[in-house]
Amino acid sequence: MIKIRLDVDYPYPSRIRSFFYTTLGLKMGSDYLKNSKAVARMINESKKDVKAYWFFTFKTIPDKNLLGMIDNSKHEVALHVVNDPEKELTFLERATGKKVSYYTVHGTARFLARIMWGRWKTKAPRIRSDFPLKSFHKLPTVGIDSLCYSCPPDEALKTVEERLKEEYVMYFHPIWLFQRGALNHRGPCYQVFKRILDVDAEVETLVPRKKLFFMLGRDATEYERDIAPTERFIQKLGERGLDIFTFIERRWCFKVSNPSRLWGKTPDNIGLLKLTSYDEWWRKVGKKTRNMVRKAEKSGIKVQVAEPNEEFGEGVWKIYNETPIRQERGFPHYGVSLREVMKNLQSAQNCMYIGACLQHELVGFVQLVQGENIVLISQILSVQKHWDKAINNALVAKAIEICANKHTEWIMYGRMGNHPSLDNFKQNNGFEKFMLTRYYVPLTRKGMVAMKLGLHRELKDAIPQPIKYPLIPLYSWISRTKIKIRLRLAQ
Repeated sequence: MIKIRLDVDYPYPSRIRSFFYTTLGLKMGSDYLKNSKAVARMINESKKDVKAYWFFTFKTIPDKNLLGMIDNSKHEVALHVVNDPEKELTFLERATGKKVSYYTVHGTARFLARIMWGRWKTKAPRIRSDFPLKSFHKLPTVGIDSLCYSCPPDEALKTVEERLKEEYVMYFHPIWLFQRGALNHRGPCYQVFKRILDVDAEVETLVPRKKLFFMLGRDATEYERDIAPTERFIQKLGERGLDIFTFIERRWCFKVSNPSRLWGKTPDNIGLLKLTSYDEWWRKVGKKTRNMVRKAEKSGIKVQVAEPNEEFGEGVWKIYNETPIRQERGFPHYGVSLREVMKNLQSAQNCMYIGACLQHELVGFVQLVQGENIVLISQILSVQKHWDKAINNALVAKAIEICANKHTEWIMYGRMGNHPSLDNFKQNNGFEKFMLTRYYVPLTRKGMVAMKLGLHRELKDAIPQPIKYPLIPLYSWISRTKIKIRLRLAQ
């Protein structure tokens, strides 16, 4: 059994709001105990054997909604003592209608926190020897919010799993489910907690991003699989603090049925190739592209499927660090470490790599991602000193040959309209601009306001094409300048 200790001392996701409302004894707003409700939902959805002990203070009494969520055998209400153990126990049992068996003592020491809780003495309250509750402090605990402050999620998860085997109690404060503290050195523990419980797989690839005054989220795999937000899914997004969720309709194989009238939508596009056979693609691409593929072969370029081993990883690392400027823009992977490259190669899911070699040296590669009813060309790079050998053309041709042999019908190569030279390369290799719909789901009032003001769209997509193209050289110059400044500062 996984035992969990939850100290519910800050009732709101915001520390500042928790301080003022708790000091004044107020319980206002729909986000009262919001993180605690997210934790309760996750525990209830978990198929693992879990027992959660909820330590509430007299100022963080669960509301009707949370009480309903913890009214089963997976949960037990307990007392988090602040000042007066006897009075607080009586109050908690009356307010919840639950029999309480365990207690912990709130360890407030800072001046502002003492004001918040009305504890004017620096010392914790004394618990009488005949107090009817059993102390929970005697049980060994592993604090995952503390671990997640000082360790990466994978390292923290490994530590927690080892401690759980030794029958430790997993311990954290719900306020630190998604955010990072400073003074108290606690960090976001959601990723570790959900992996321990094996829940929320559908939001595993969620990518939240702060944009002006609101949080915008998207799924990193939105081109690989169909997304149709359900009420339950939208609830989970709201728990993560998102204001707007955006996703695309994969119109080549899926159509969103009955989208809500509250959802916003804008046109979007991808570079898409419908593939029937390699021979047909070879005939359609034209003489220029065919000659480029032949040129690569005559130049000694050998293209084949590559294993993501150390040798391949070192070759990728060298390509990343060849130059800070690619296609007239700053290259974001420049300066990456070999260790990080290997980690990304080994953790990639549903991927295939194709390498281009010249005299046993890796001079280019392409990453293919297998999705539902599609293969994505995720990344294609080659060394610039061999630009005259048409390496990228050879890589695309090999990728299409492999996809044709696997009877893949659709191949995607990024978006179109933001880089003229790259757009031409895609078109020369048979990819066409395919229009689709991007939906925006408002999750909060803040999100609705942002959508009303048109702030949810990316600036580059909101600018009309006749205006955008003349501005692209300026954008490229800014991109180059930024990376040059970054490199100078690093020196």
